[in-house]
Amino acid sequence: MTGRLVAEVRELLAAAAELYDDESAVTLRAYERRLDEPLRVAVAGMVKAGKSTLLNAILGEEIAPTDAGECTTVVTWYRYGATPRVTLFPVDGAPRPLPVRRDDGRLLLSLDGTAPDRVRRIEVEWPVPSLRRLTLVDTPGIASLSGDVSARTTDFLTPEDAPAQADAVVYLMRHMHASDLNFLQSFRDTEASRSGTVNAIAVLSRADEVGAGRIDAMISAGVVAARYREDPTLRPLALGVVPVAGLVAQSARTLRQEEFAALSAFAELDRPARERMLISADRFASPSAPVDISPERRRALLQRFGIFGIRLGVALVRGGTTDPTGLAHAMVRRSGLDALLGLLDAQFQTRAEHLKARSALVAVEQLLRERPRPGAEDVRAALERVRAGAHELRELGLLAQARSTGLPLHDRAAAAEAEVLVGGRGAGPRERLGLPPDATDEEVRRETAERLRQWRARAESPVTDRAAAEVCRVVVRSCEGILAEVPPAPDPAPTPDLASALAEPAADAGREAHQVREGG
Repeated sequence: MTGRLVAEVRELLAAAAELYDDESAVTLRAYERRLDEPLRVAVAGMVKAGKSTLLNAILGEEIAPTDAGECTTVVTWYRYGATPRVTLFPVDGAPRPLPVRRDDGRLLLSLDGTAPDRVRRIEVEWPVPSLRRLTLVDTPGIASLSGDVSARTTDFLTPEDAPAQADAVVYLMRHMHASDLNFLQSFRDTEASRSGTVNAIAVLSRADEVGAGRIDAMISAGVVAARYREDPTLRPLALGVVPVAGLVAQSARTLRQEEFAALSAFAELDRPARERMLISADRFASPSAPVDISPERRRALLQRFGIFGIRLGVALVRGGTTDPTGLAHAMVRRSGLDALLGLLDAQFQTRAEHLKARSALVAVEQLLRERPRPGAEDVRAALERVRAGAHELRELGLLAQARSTGLPLHDRAAAAEAEVLVGGRGAGPRERLGLPPDATDEEVRRETAERLRQWRARAESPVTDRAAAEVCRVVVRSCEGILAEVPPAPDPAPTPDLASALAEPAADAGREAHQVREGG
């Protein structure tokens, strides 16, 4: 289904570009190229929310600047490239390369003398496998003291006269402020979202600070995130809320041997000395700490991991983790990053094709509305045909409706099930059915067949009103799509007795035919 949608959108863009054949055609051809590019996911949030740190954690390399330098005030794209390359795109003039410099494993970005307000964007190409599937965009903090800095993010994600350049957004918030809700609302209200979808994930960032860096901080953060997920003001704007300790995730994914050795040394201290040392960041960096590791190295560890990360690493080593790789995996898992990556894959990556198609459709729709011209009727009709025939877009519309006004189903349990079946927890068959990841294809087929039977019955029931029946029909089509996606069950092999019974008549028929040919 998705392949057909992309092909139809490609034809629509070509027809619209031929009709306009001017600057607008250049934009339309850019959208056509986007259909073949990775999904564009922006990372946004207020100042000091931890955007660059989280981006580094996702990439597994420290290539996004996390200090307060000038490069954090401009929009920076991270794309896949076979070799490292950094390019500056100025407001005026041609793009030019920037030097690629690293210090202690970190990429050093510099605007090379260009004022930030004269920079349209920076593009970093890097050989990170995850960038083959996603183009990540780091944006300046909103609600900045500098209006110009905030405006760069607003202009990129919620432009007034063009569709958003990002297909989806990961929004970081430390608490649920009015500024956070206003931004998510404006992103949803852009032209790119009026086609009916929710294409944002919220991250409770710096989640270890929720519990003041205690070893159980992520449990406390999980409780807060669960409350936010059900908040009536946030639920219509985000597909989920995930707590993430970004600094721990970034440092764990780039863990060094000497850092593992230091954490192991702390773990070997006797309990009273260890607890006194880990009571606070100041005590940990104190010159009088009972460990043969210099204060400078300990301060460097604090900068890399934070006090929560150090406490967590020490606890894991004491719990039996004996090598750097095992410690890195365990810390990443407990940082919340794995949960975020799973949600990114379930909600964005599996929908990548139709999220990109939706962005292109909105671009065509906006062009037709703002620049009408003779001959546009055919393009408009084609646009409506694509929208009407795209089940993926109807799913997104239903999901948006479920999270905003609610679905017109009298049974609340049925409404909740419908939201999940159309992809509320992810677009994969098992996520839609609420089955575990290791569920067999046979279990998926059996569960889907039962759901299909139930929703067909609802759709055809004489007591189901028109609005509810339309919802049911979308859900039925989603269930049919799941069945089409799961490999068919193999034909059962006949039992030995049945095989013999089938073979014997065939042998008898062969002997009879031979006798006829021989005149027997």
